[in-house]
Amino acid sequence: MAAHEAKTTDRSAVIVIRRVRDRIDREYSSPLNVEDLARGAHLSAGHLSREFRRIYGESPYSYLMTRRIERAMTLLRRGDLSVTDICFTVGFSSLGTFSTRFSELVGVSPRAYREDPSRSLRGIPPCLAKQITRPVRNQEVRVG
Repeated sequence: MAAHEAKTTDRSAVIVIRRVRDRIDREYSSPLNVEDLARGAHLSAGHLSREFRRIYGESPYSYLMTRRIERAMTLLRRGDLSVTDICFTVGFSSLGTFSTRFSELVGVSPRAYREDPSRSLRGIPPCLAKQITRPVRNQEVRVG
């Protein structure tokens, strides 16, 4: 395959996978799974997972969970919904799974996160707030 053809093929793959990521960003609160995402992109689930990981460094499922937890963090800081309501609002179907995944990524339970006043973002520019509040991936909890 010529170098130009390889670049075009790779660019096409990136575009398809970016569309999958955009769908996750839009529909994170809907019941999504890798098979449905792959079907929508006309790929096999295995190929989608491999390409997504190659391009974004994590699986589509991991990206979806991170996206849901990010949204949950925002809603918890806002403080007007219960933890249970937030769980279902962001797309989890089980409070136990939500709490476990939240604790893995954030390092504290949803309730502890809500109750910690040091997590307030008042006075922090939005561009920094997004970076500060991004959950840690791959179960690597922040220290200190």
